[in-house]
Amino acid sequence: MNVIKMSKLTKARYLSSVLSLMIIISSIGIIFSNGFNWGLDFTGGVVTEVRLDSHIKATELSELLAQHSEQEVSVISAGESGRWVLRYSQVDAKSSTDIVSVLAPLSGNVEVLNSSIVGPQIGQELAEQGGLALLVAMLCVLGYLSFRFEWRLASGALLALFHDVVFVLAFFSLMQMEFNLTILAAVLAILGYSLNDSIVIADRIRELLIAKPKMAVDEVCSAAVKATFSRTMVTSGTTLITVAALWGMGGVPLEGFSIAMFLGIMIGTISSISVGTCLPELLKVKAEHYQLAPISQTP
Repeated sequence: MNVIKMSKLTKARYLSSVLSLMIIISSIGIIFSNGFNWGLDFTGGVVTEVRLDSHIKATELSELLAQHSEQEVSVISAGESGRWVLRYSQVDAKSSTDIVSVLAPLSGNVEVLNSSIVGPQIGQELAEQGGLALLVAMLCVLGYLSFRFEWRLASGALLALFHDVVFVLAFFSLMQMEFNLTILAAVLAILGYSLNDSIVIADRIRELLIAKPKMAVDEVCSAAVKATFSRTMVTSGTTLITVAALWGMGGVPLEGFSIAMFLGIMIGTISSISVGTCLPELLKVKAEHYQLAPISQTP
């Protein structure tokens, strides 16, 4: 009975790894074909904070601004009644005086608290630094895992990280949701979370290879997944509940971050089990790779 269950688990791992490979290929295609809807953090634009009458709602403000602007204006509550943050493209930007005149029909008391401009040069630097941060993070992860677990297990964990990041980026590319610094922070957080799952499973695989060197590699990987499955589900489940609460109660400013984290946690759990275990098996990881070499006693 145990053998049959292990065999089914192995088939499930193989099937999920094929699905993960299809996800990687399709995600890369979506990113290259659709591109990203870059936020003002990357493209440059204007951020204006205004104070209006407290009874005005966000929908009313958005509808009025849409009538006077060809581009979408982001309306975010500043946390205080009647206080709003308006974000719009610099190409379509209005001066403080224009904003006052545009909002005058909606509120008799329009006060511009502050207005700042993010230049496109700054946005380009942010995009370059963000991409560099992702690259450096993955290289550091590769170096640590290669030292800690040997390169075969390290390659599985690294491909799982790449799989998770590409999937989340492809989602935002497909849906054309605004990609800003908050989303970039979520992607970097996903790297750390997915790496945690992959390390736990890789460590269990290494322990089993050392303890049972004659056991088949596919059975070792399946046994490692089975041994860590309950821990993975509890960790992922509790984190998903927290992120879901943040998604539901955090409002518009945290919506993109919450969506990215929610998707990253779900796909990260799958990739750690599929990609993280199947690739080392494909690369012929063996118990010999973790056996201690005997020390010669001759002087």
